[in-house]
Amino acid sequence: MPGDVDTGLSHEEAVRRLTRHGPNAVAAERVVPLYARVAAQLRDPLIMVLLAAVALTLAIGDHADSAVIALVIVVNTTVGVVQEIRADQAVAALSAMSAPSARVRRDGAEAEVPSAAVVPGDVLLLGEGDIVPADARLTYASSLLIDESMLTGESVPVDKAVPPGQPDGTGPSEAAALRAGTIVVRGRGVALVTATGKDSALGRIAALLDTRPQTTPLQHRLAALGRVLALVTLALCLLVFALGLVRGTAAGTMAVTAISLAVAAVPESLPAVVTLALALGARRMAARHALVRRLPAVETLGSVSVLATDKTGTLTEGRMVVEQVWTPQGGADLTGSGYEPLGEVRIGGRAAEGRELGAVRELLTAAALCNDAELRPPSPEPSDGAQSRWAALGDPMEAALLTAATKAGCEDRHALHRRYPRTDEEPFDSLRKRMTTLHRAPDGRVLVSLKGAPEAVLDRAVLDEPEPLLATARHNAAQLAAQGFRVLAVASGLRDDMPGRARDAETGLRLLGLAALSDPPKEAAARTLADCRAAGITAVLITGDHPATAEAIADRVGLLDSGTARGRVVTGPALAAGEVPDPTEVRIFARTDPKQKLDIVEAWRAHGHVTAMTGDGVNDGPALRHADIGVAMGRRGTEVARQAADLVLTDDELSTVVAAVEEGRRVYDNIRRFLLYGLAGGTAEILVMLLGPLLGLPLPLRAGQILWINLLTHGLTGVAMGAEPVSPGAMRRPPRPPHEHVLGDGLWQRMLFLGVVVTAGSLTAGLVARSLDLPWQSVLFLSLLVAQLGVVLGLRDRLLTRANLLLPAAVAASAGLAAAALYVPFLRSVLSTVALGWTEIALAAAAGGLGFLAARRGGRARKDGGRRCEGDVR
Repeated sequence: MPGDVDTGLSHEEAVRRLTRHGPNAVAAERVVPLYARVAAQLRDPLIMVLLAAVALTLAIGDHADSAVIALVIVVNTTVGVVQEIRADQAVAALSAMSAPSARVRRDGAEAEVPSAAVVPGDVLLLGEGDIVPADARLTYASSLLIDESMLTGESVPVDKAVPPGQPDGTGPSEAAALRAGTIVVRGRGVALVTATGKDSALGRIAALLDTRPQTTPLQHRLAALGRVLALVTLALCLLVFALGLVRGTAAGTMAVTAISLAVAAVPESLPAVVTLALALGARRMAARHALVRRLPAVETLGSVSVLATDKTGTLTEGRMVVEQVWTPQGGADLTGSGYEPLGEVRIGGRAAEGRELGAVRELLTAAALCNDAELRPPSPEPSDGAQSRWAALGDPMEAALLTAATKAGCEDRHALHRRYPRTDEEPFDSLRKRMTTLHRAPDGRVLVSLKGAPEAVLDRAVLDEPEPLLATARHNAAQLAAQGFRVLAVASGLRDDMPGRARDAETGLRLLGLAALSDPPKEAAARTLADCRAAGITAVLITGDHPATAEAIADRVGLLDSGTARGRVVTGPALAAGEVPDPTEVRIFARTDPKQKLDIVEAWRAHGHVTAMTGDGVNDGPALRHADIGVAMGRRGTEVARQAADLVLTDDELSTVVAAVEEGRRVYDNIRRFLLYGLAGGTAEILVMLLGPLLGLPLPLRAGQILWINLLTHGLTGVAMGAEPVSPGAMRRPPRPPHEHVLGDGLWQRMLFLGVVVTAGSLTAGLVARSLDLPWQSVLFLSLLVAQLGVVLGLRDRLLTRANLLLPAAVAASAGLAAAALYVPFLRSVLSTVALGWTEIALAAAAGGLGFLAARRGGRARKDGGRRCEGDVR
């Protein structure tokens, strides 16, 4: 290692470079101040309408109603801000990605410095388990294996070595390049730092992140609704005020009535209902292992039409497993998952035993000897941060071979090494593509164990086997590789004399067979994608892995429609070269880089889809940020992925995304249910005030009575609707179109229908009471209130469910407060009501029953005519 590699930088030079290049850190996400969070909540159009209502009610001296509306605003803002802060704190608690320190050589001595203090030109000293703190180029490597999955998506660690003739680390070879954030799985290395901070691979990916907040479909819809309601409110104020003046009513009285009616027309509980529904949805998602970072993202999940998922650790276990072996005597399958040494060898569909296992055990024994990995058992009492399952130390493929050896009944690795002590080795490297170990056999001879890539082992220069056998082995290796497996060939031999070097023994060996390894799909992956298809969500696989591996996994989990060849596999380079006219026609992307992942997500969004992107690596960060919903893995995910995401899965299970989508649909359904209820009630109040005088009811309701009805119906009862359980068919219908109005899909027609029915029932009760010389205004007041309570019960999907007992309790409480308005002297005086007898109550109850029946009929019609999902979104 010539030059300054032996001594490293001087302390003074390191300080100068740190000043010039800045800290070796990716800029952290800016902390949002409290006032900015509050201001963002108050900019909501409906909140602005309510703020205007507060100002108007204060102007006319209606302090009680001003206080009620102001309380709604305060509660809405507080809940939204608290949820955002809690989510940010929870994500911060998951942060564990960046290397806290690095070993460097400075002034000729080894030193440990904070990773932020690493500068270009530093000499890094790397060992097993270290996180590479900056981009660097190797000057020395010994059996160095690097896990680059967080940057590239490649599921298998990559061998790194110094190419011949480039000992100074200045050559262009990818084999010598190290990138910030990757992990040393095995071996040792010395490297010269080439880039830090924003100039590193990590920094360049972070630069693609757009930190501006994205507006959700719900925010778009409610903003449009808020603008409409604001215009309608203003028009109603002027209309009612003008009509009252024409009839000769005092201007002051009509001003109070007009403003009260305007407040009634605006569902002022909507922000509270939305916030409560979102907060409850976020809470339920947290219980189902999904942490929501931004409250509006809860609803957006319900509109997701495309789920872009990565492969390693999301669709797959994220752990290598030997699934098949082939020996000259035949093939065998191995069961079990992960590194847990439980499973069996199956031949011909049944468990193998006795002599049948001989060839398999011989192959796996040689693989266990030619092996530097170890298996770590789970902690006896797992706790937070403790290991709760079997884990690999070293190369994941070597650990998988150890697990397979145990399943086949081979000796324990440590017992094997005691019986066959290792005397020499030739480590695996990317040029030779094989590893050889020498062992002292019990009879004094030398046992040679070799494993490697089939093209490096199935060679007459290495094996003393007939050509037909080698041809058969090559054919089987090619078939397994085409199925997406990583294939290793294993050979062994016995020698009388100890060779001078291990590589000198790589000749005249006997072929033991092939081991086919893969990162198998999770058990729930196929079921999860089937659930997505049933919900009308298109699944797209985007990975940095090999095309054959990506296609094999996609086929095994049923990502593609059976019998179709549409969009089999497209590589990142083909996408970058413009060879793919429409990326939305493709379902599998392989060998993609961060920019290409971003392009794929943007292509779907440009076609009008709501996208969810899952990921765990740094390379997923830009796409996570730009997708409508970014979903990061909490356990194995990187800090960059978690900070870019809207949703963090604490269990790393894709099925949790489906559960979150269900919660999102539940939230949106409840918001629409409240809008239907609130706007139908407001419509009825407006129609009563406009039509009453034409039917001989001069001033149908007083301002205080309107506000009391509004308070009881839009208050506790309306808010309770936000906790209604999910509709039975929520996950069997397609996602709602992202540009569909919040009152679309027949909702405004139902709103008008219910408004007319409630108006008719209430006015009929009032007119009958007047014809019987009863206190018609109090009857009309109670009828309008009870009819709306009947509607809220009729809108329930499941009438007698115990899932949301708050709603019937709220209806009962509202009915009690309605009675208080008639029988409590103070309230009678304030609201200008009178006590009613049984006849009057019966008239109001009839109006309530009419509202209930109308809501139930509309609900059945909606279920009968509702959209049904036919499968993949086009």
